[in-house]
Amino acid sequence: MEKTSSLLFAGTHFDRKRFAKDIARFKAKEEQEYHYKPEYKEFQLTEMVGSKKEKRRKRNDSEVVEGFNVFKSSKSLKTRDITTTMKDDSVLHRKEIEKQIERDSLFRKKHGIHIFGYAVPSPLRNFDELKSRFGCKSHLLRNFFELKFKEPTPIQRQAIPILLSGRECFACAPTGSGKTLAFLIPMLMKIKPGRKEGVKGLIICPTRELAAQTTRECKKVAKGKKFHIKLMTKELSRCGDFQKIPCEILVSTPLRVDFAVRMRKLDLSRVEYLVLDESDKLFEFGFVEQIDSVVKACSNPSIIRSLFSATLPDSVEELARTIMHDAVRVIVGRKNSASALVKQKLLFAGSEKGKLLALRLSFAESFNPPVLVFVQTKERAKELYKELAFDDIKADVIHADLTQEQRDDAVDNFRAGKTWVLIATDIIARGMDFKGINCVINYDFPESASAYIHRIGRSGRAGRAGEAVTLFTEEDKPFLRNIANVMKDSGCEVPAWILSLPKLKRKKHRPKRDSVGAEPDDTEE
Repeated sequence: MEKTSSLLFAGTHFDRKRFAKDIARFKAKEEQEYHYKPEYKEFQLTEMVGSKKEKRRKRNDSEVVEGFNVFKSSKSLKTRDITTTMKDDSVLHRKEIEKQIERDSLFRKKHGIHIFGYAVPSPLRNFDELKSRFGCKSHLLRNFFELKFKEPTPIQRQAIPILLSGRECFACAPTGSGKTLAFLIPMLMKIKPGRKEGVKGLIICPTRELAAQTTRECKKVAKGKKFHIKLMTKELSRCGDFQKIPCEILVSTPLRVDFAVRMRKLDLSRVEYLVLDESDKLFEFGFVEQIDSVVKACSNPSIIRSLFSATLPDSVEELARTIMHDAVRVIVGRKNSASALVKQKLLFAGSEKGKLLALRLSFAESFNPPVLVFVQTKERAKELYKELAFDDIKADVIHADLTQEQRDDAVDNFRAGKTWVLIATDIIARGMDFKGINCVINYDFPESASAYIHRIGRSGRAGRAGEAVTLFTEEDKPFLRNIANVMKDSGCEVPAWILSLPKLKRKKHRPKRDSVGAEPDDTEE
């Protein structure tokens, strides 16, 4: 191939003179390219020979600058705007929460509500909030208005949102302040009727009378829905099989429900709401074992427990905390205080005969029935009933020796106005709601300040005014100071000499008294 190319070009001659102009033109172009190329090479070499640090710096600078690219800056700005908006929203949300907490605090102060606990739900302003905040069904709201419940009471304003929020609750409020409705409403709102899944709500009361009253109130509020609400009677606890009996809400005394559980005729493992009404009485020594057994039987891990009472001693509260978790403490007014609507006074009678004379004189001067008279024992109740039987007064008596039917008749007659005066022991001092009792007379001095609060609390209920008269003798004087402190706290006038007496702590006053109307012993020789 090389030979062939040499033969082809052998003997050729290039005439430079003839093509001088063309040669000059190409030569100039070649010189320009020659001078340009070294500069280009020098530039490339300089850049290639540049320091590695400078290259790294340029690369970093280019990355930084790349963030300010027209297209990428819009994304970063959007991200920054979103972050700023989120921060602003969180700040506004936090401020709104703080404002709401402040509004709730002022509202609670206005209604005398005191709370102890964290993240406590806002109190109710009105019953309409039950629908807007918690989805309350219209039939329940209709029942409230038919029963003339226009505005929530202080205890209802705070206890209802707590229970509906799934929190447990200690509630202490004066007698007649609407505690029953405060625990019935959440129960009726949350429990779905007609599912036949066993007992879902359990209400424990210390007396049969209070249990029967609570059952009646529950049925009134639940009107319009097929709730199966049962009162635990003696026959039902012994013979009833709750696996076959439809029951969503059960109301009972501790002994009867404990008996049914031990007989394995009642399963409480699905109970969602457990209420201990008049809880301080339930945690006394006579009921502690039964309450402990019932609480253990209510083994549902999501159960909500609540305690309601007009008096809540510290010892009872400490005991109750052992069965409750994350509970909110709600106190309306002053803890362990009487209703300010009840006008209270003390009257010295001297002796048993003096007490009977004072009672008859009171009836003669200003008899304003219905009147509830409390005595210390059932024997004394019988004696006083016999004494008043000779007077022109429609009186009746209720005590533990009567049958359940007789006791129910006595309560019903008193409610209906057939009886003007009802003589009773402390058996009905707990929670019983008698409409319009004008006067409570403590014929026998109460055994404690707590008993006094519950006795006089049968009057002055649901916003009505009432009166309470407490008779005392010489043997009652050492215990006057305890009662006088309750009277003073509720705004009543108390003689200074009584307030100067020493205060006795944790002692119950149950003296052995002479028979009703007995003459005083003559100690003079």
